[in-house]
Amino acid sequence: MLTKRDLLRSAAAIAAGAAIAKPSLLMAQSYPGIIEAKDIAEEGFIYGLPLVMFYAVMQEFVVDKNSGQFKAPFNEINSMHHVATPEDTAVITPNSDTPYSFLWLDLRAEPMVVSVPTVGKDRYYAVQLIDGNTYNFGYIGTRATGTEPGDYLVVGPDWKGETPAGIKKVFQSTTPFPLALIRTQLFNPDDMPNVEKIQAGYKAQPLSAFLKQPAPPAAPNIEFLPATTAGIKDNFFQYLDAALQFVPETPRDKAVRAKLAKIGIGPGKTFDFKELSLEHKAEILVAMKQGDDKVDKWLASGNKVINGWNVGSFFGDEAFYNGDWLMRAGAAKGGLLGNDAVEAMYPYTRTDATGATLDGSKYNYTITFAPGQLPPVNAFWSVTMYDGKSQFLIKNPINRYLINSPMLPGMKKAADGSLTLYLQKDSPGADKEANWLPAPADTIYLVMRLYWPKTETPSILPAGEGSWQPPGIVAAK
Repeated sequence: MLTKRDLLRSAAAIAAGAAIAKPSLLMAQSYPGIIEAKDIAEEGFIYGLPLVMFYAVMQEFVVDKNSGQFKAPFNEINSMHHVATPEDTAVITPNSDTPYSFLWLDLRAEPMVVSVPTVGKDRYYAVQLIDGNTYNFGYIGTRATGTEPGDYLVVGPDWKGETPAGIKKVFQSTTPFPLALIRTQLFNPDDMPNVEKIQAGYKAQPLSAFLKQPAPPAAPNIEFLPATTAGIKDNFFQYLDAALQFVPETPRDKAVRAKLAKIGIGPGKTFDFKELSLEHKAEILVAMKQGDDKVDKWLASGNKVINGWNVGSFFGDEAFYNGDWLMRAGAAKGGLLGNDAVEAMYPYTRTDATGATLDGSKYNYTITFAPGQLPPVNAFWSVTMYDGKSQFLIKNPINRYLINSPMLPGMKKAADGSLTLYLQKDSPGADKEANWLPAPADTIYLVMRLYWPKTETPSILPAGEGSWQPPGIVAAK
């Protein structure tokens, strides 16, 4: 998942800026020279891209009630009673397997208790905890904690209390506004009432309410800087300023934050692009373009290419990234809010097995899973079709956006037990339509999702080195 595609095109078009320093003030502050400022801007873009993207999603989901994507205020759960469709455009590469429940937390006044109900052992669910650094700082769910009910405490960066009675586990966020992203498996459209019952069992309450104690004073209201896609394109560093207010400095990012402060970026600062010299402006725009290019290059090379699929593991907690800002930016651009590898793997591709670009306007394609070679998972797997340019789901006549393992009973296998999927814009014929994944009449972006991948052989783990490999996509003759 990831913020709107326009944001990903931002680097070349950015004319960053808001208002603080005048030229004389910049001079007085010994503003860095052109080369140094360029280097800082490039590093700052790479460091800051995930923070800005997370901030923008937060704006659309919980701050701006008129965004068209608003879910609920802070500390309130909003559950979707449908899976993603082409109408869902706040995030790209949306998951259409599991109806989402969104809980964006405000931990400034006190911790929050997240409670989960009993979930059937055959149904996968996961509560993924993601902070403003885009670190996955914890999991509740089928894999991580089992299917029994429980109460869990989510605390902010400064909390140092003891674990209260009745709390199964404490999860600490590095930022005050983390997201609890809840996925609940849907077996088929008729299963939605069962999913809704489970979603109704997800609860969130302040720790004081859980303990039946008086609430502490409320945290002050914040006038969040409005973040629109157009605004981000035009004011990347202004929005990084805004995001950094809610991302406390850590030992891992102290050095890059100090560099950013030298060009006027950080909490309590605003980067003033307009007041820079023409030379500085030009170099910073170049720096941001180069930073974006580096992220794209990492995305192209940070994974292992297996049969045309990119296979890698690039989501995790703070220790997982360990200050590798390029890896973190690549992860965000590849699919913001993605899971740890042990929770889900995401092979993705834009090419067929020969390396040629997938294009539904030119070719029909197939993927064939050999007998006994379906994706090895403890939960379930899916293959989802996206438009290659926007990375949104594709409108199509049968309203099918993915093929997943719960659909297997209705699909046709060959006599040898192999399973072939047909990826094309037009129906492959009534006899093959159960195996049809409609494609756009344009370039294609394909994502495979493997929930709770098996660790014993055959397995896709370790990422890029596993004994199971996704089969290549073949252009029809």
